[in-house]
Amino acid sequence: MSESTVEKFVGIDVSKGTLDLCIEPAGETLHVDYDDKGISQVVKRLVEVSPTLIVMEATGGLEMRLAGELSAKSLPVAIINPRQARDFAKATGQLAKTDLVDAATLAAFARAIRPAVRPIKGADTRALDDLVTRRRQLVDMRVQETLRLGTASKIQKKSLAAHITWLDKRITDLDDDLTKRLRASDVWKTKDDLLRGIPGIGAVTSLTMLAKCPELGQLNRREIAALAGVAPLARDSGKHRGKRFIWGGRADVRAVLYMATISAIRFNSRIKPFAERLKQAGKPGKVIIVACMRKLLTIMNTKLKNNTPWSPQNA
Repeated sequence: MSESTVEKFVGIDVSKGTLDLCIEPAGETLHVDYDDKGISQVVKRLVEVSPTLIVMEATGGLEMRLAGELSAKSLPVAIINPRQARDFAKATGQLAKTDLVDAATLAAFARAIRPAVRPIKGADTRALDDLVTRRRQLVDMRVQETLRLGTASKIQKKSLAAHITWLDKRITDLDDDLTKRLRASDVWKTKDDLLRGIPGIGAVTSLTMLAKCPELGQLNRREIAALAGVAPLARDSGKHRGKRFIWGGRADVRAVLYMATISAIRFNSRIKPFAERLKQAGKPGKVIIVACMRKLLTIMNTKLKNNTPWSPQNA
């Protein structure tokens, strides 16, 4: 078998200041600084190698800069949950942990598991994601300050009230900025209109879904449910049939989907009777809400996939 026909798999360990690469099966390694020069070296080498798959861990957004550069060169990049990499390392008996060992583990993971390659968020989507994340942070701070206000002394209340007013202003400014960004893009405007036309879906839910779940409308209903973490997971063994639980997925997406579902159970003409049927069947409250979350997510996914507006008949 010639070298050109040998499949090559790359693992990249990303840290704040450095990048560590391992290219299998040759075992080639590369250690560079995580800056413009280092990224250029990595991209140049991987274009030469033309790998079958490149695997990186999600590291709180640090990986996105490099992933974007690699995707721009049409290189196949898969970003995986760090838990998957840790579990794989334990399963293969790899107990040591260094940046280079992690890169080698990711390369072995790429060869053995071959995770699916999904499109990397574009610059506009990443900017929208950052703004939505910042809005969530400000809202969380406002909740904390409001709770403190209830038990604060007279001196503290003045400072707390001023901070809450400032947070209100910043959140309003962010909402205006997010709305302008959405309406300035024909693609986003269309998707936003489709989502907000569904009873129960408001501005925050639509923004979060577009920013945090760009795969919406591109996957089937089972895949999008698993991605959001609302797919029931079996716990069966032999004759034992355990309870199904949801686990994993994207917490930010699931949080806004929960709030939207609470509204949809009251006002959505498809979700409301569905919830009532489950209640009459004796299903627990949490099971009903999760099932409705999954149904609402499926409706959203279908609307974007087919580019059709909401109507009770074709939901």
